[in-house]
Amino acid sequence: MNKSELVDQVAKRTKLSKKDTDTVISAMLDTITEALMRDEKVVLVGFGTFETRMRAERIGRNPATKEEIRIPASKAPAFKPGKGLKDKVNK
Repeated sequence: MNKSELVDQVAKRTKLSKKDTDTVISAMLDTITEALMRDEKVVLVGFGTFETRMRAERIGRNPATKEEIRIPASKAPAFKPGKGLKDKVNK
């Protein structure tokens, strides 16, 4: 499912216009993104938790030349599903 299909489904369930639904979904995604940029967790009880995790610096290898390269440390967004979501998916 892509974003436009998500907007269609949510609009049907909420009886809002597609334009209003798209605005709400975009605002939600922007808010989650901004929280992650500030290293804050976003907890949606029953659904899951969005957070950032640190990846340590490591040595990689260029597959074409076999030369070792240094991969710098970085932050990566992560999602941990909640129990409610896990239970529904595994039914």
